[in-house]
Amino acid sequence: MARIPTIEPEEANAEQRAAHDDGVKRYGRMTNMKRTLLHSLPAYETLMEFYPLAEVVAPFLGARPTNVFLHAISAETDCLVCSTYFRRHLIDAGENPDDLDLSEREKLLIEFGRSLSAQRSRVSDDVYARLSAEFTAEQIVALTAFGAMMIATNVFNNALDVDLDEYLEVYRKSGAPAHGASG
Repeated sequence: MARIPTIEPEEANAEQRAAHDDGVKRYGRMTNMKRTLLHSLPAYETLMEFYPLAEVVAPFLGARPTNVFLHAISAETDCLVCSTYFRRHLIDAGENPDDLDLSEREKLLIEFGRSLSAQRSRVSDDVYARLSAEFTAEQIVALTAFGAMMIATNVFNNALDVDLDEYLEVYRKSGAPAHGASG
């Protein structure tokens, strides 16, 4: 069970309701994470900056590598909500997230994402050298910030034990617990 209840539209104050309605227009749905974030509008607005970064990163990565990168981060941090969300994107694209045929670039993105997610967030010189051979400085900065925002949402979901959204249940990794570790 979630540690903090979600803000339901009918219970929201005027500012929360406006943010909720704007979120539905922008993102298509208000997930449990987003409705939990509505308790603090500055927190909500900060974590929603993930989306503008996605608009910068997705064009130079492509949809599949972006989902592979974000899934790797979310699995590494054991975020059930986010890892399941990105499993959904991979499954809906006809992929098996547990047995992906990865390009060298995607393998590098997984290594980078896992490095960002690991304790102390250190990226080895080898991984960085391969990144800098593949991407520009501007792209590496955007990709790193994008990964950091993903980690922030993972931390938020894990710390507050945000419930997995019902629509994601069918994408849950077999054996994944209701809360906590995801894989």
